Amino acid sequence: MEEYGKILVIAMPFFLFLIIIERTYGYFKGVNHTPMMDSISSISSGMTNAVKDALGLSIAIISYGWMVTQLAILTIEATILTYVIAFFVIDFYGYWSHRWAHQINFFWNKHAIHHSSEEFNLACALRQPISSFVNLFTFLLLPAAVLGIPSKVIAILLPLHLFLQFWYHTRYIGKLGFLEKIMVTPSHHRVHHAINPEYIDKNHGQIFIFWDKWFGTFQEELDTVPPVFGITRPAQTWNPIRINFQHLWLLINDAYHAENWIDKFTIWFKPTGWRPKDVDEKYPVAKITDVYRFDKYGHQHSALLKYWSVVQLFVTLGLISYLFGNIATIGLPTIFVYGLFIFLTVYSYTELMDTRKFSVFWEGLRFIVSIGIIYYFGDWFGMSKLIPFSNWILVGYFMLSMAMSSYFVIVEFNKKQKTRSFDH
Repeated sequence: MEEYGKILVIAMPFFLFLIIIERTYGYFKGVNHTPMMDSISSISSGMTNAVKDALGLSIAIISYGWMVTQLAILTIEATILTYVIAFFVIDFYGYWSHRWAHQINFFWNKHAIHHSSEEFNLACALRQPISSFVNLFTFLLLPAAVLGIPSKVIAILLPLHLFLQFWYHTRYIGKLGFLEKIMVTPSHHRVHHAINPEYIDKNHGQIFIFWDKWFGTFQEELDTVPPVFGITRPAQTWNPIRINFQHLWLLINDAYHAENWIDKFTIWFKPTGWRPKDVDEKYPVAKITDVYRFDKYGHQHSALLKYWSVVQLFVTLGLISYLFGNIATIGLPTIFVYGLFIFLTVYSYTELMDTRKFSVFWEGLRFIVSIGIIYYFGDWFGMSKLIPFSNWILVGYFMLSMAMSSYFVIVEFNKKQKTRSFDH
């Protein structure tokens, strides 16, 4: 936990810096592919995923370490060649786990969050799941285990492999010549994120594109078919925690309502999007049929709500940075209290971004929990040793946050609802 937390303390500001650079570049180009609320939702998703990973809330059914001890036919040192071989094996593992996440109903739940943005930008790269509590695909690392590649090599390369997938989530970089034949580029990945019939479920490669060419899932970006981004069953929310479990909830409901008992069991392993015929007829789900004609979600917000959401994002980033930088000091099991508070925080302010009136309840709950933490521990997980008066600063922030949430729900959202009623 501690080492991973330190890595994230370095990685988060770097990613945020590049996101700001992309937004600035778009501003000067006069083409905005980074709407404020969409970017806040994406970064918030990345924060919840990072907290989940740092707290070790994922397990593997079969661990790589166990496979090495049981199946290795060689004993090799961690040389440069070892790292190169391991990187290719990890990318092969990444291709197939990624492809199956797209093609199998149950596995789509953990991946839908990544595709849920109706934009394509660096921020949407951070839309990573919290719903993947169990890793079922470790067996795909079998070639590395048989070769005897040490566990520490895999442990180092896995986060590096993930971070290297960040840069190609952008619309501002065109095709890259010869690199298009070998590497996954922004052009290749725009195809992957598109919902156009020509593009859907293509280009599953993560670093190398030749896996798609070898296994028949490659599609070049066409000049005549501009990519349209999102998912065919739109998320219709900025709340990343809601998005993480939307598809799972749909599957549970469909399995419950299905009249055929075989359908109740097979729905989980059917192709992504499959629904029993009787359920589809009785309980239709909104789906995009014309990718060139649909309304994107939630772009009508007041400037004040946008700016306040930015404030909430940066304060939460600060609180997370403190957690990651002090995991060892905070210790077990207290860090899980901190992690739960972060999840509650993200849930609260993204519900407010969705202009849901019930968001004031979540903010009230967060306020009570925050004051309870300070009262119980005497300060904010030892922060007062580093920052004088941190208790008073945080209490002031939590009071302001409660007041702002109440203002938006009582005043602004009511005014907006009355305006809609008058228009109708």
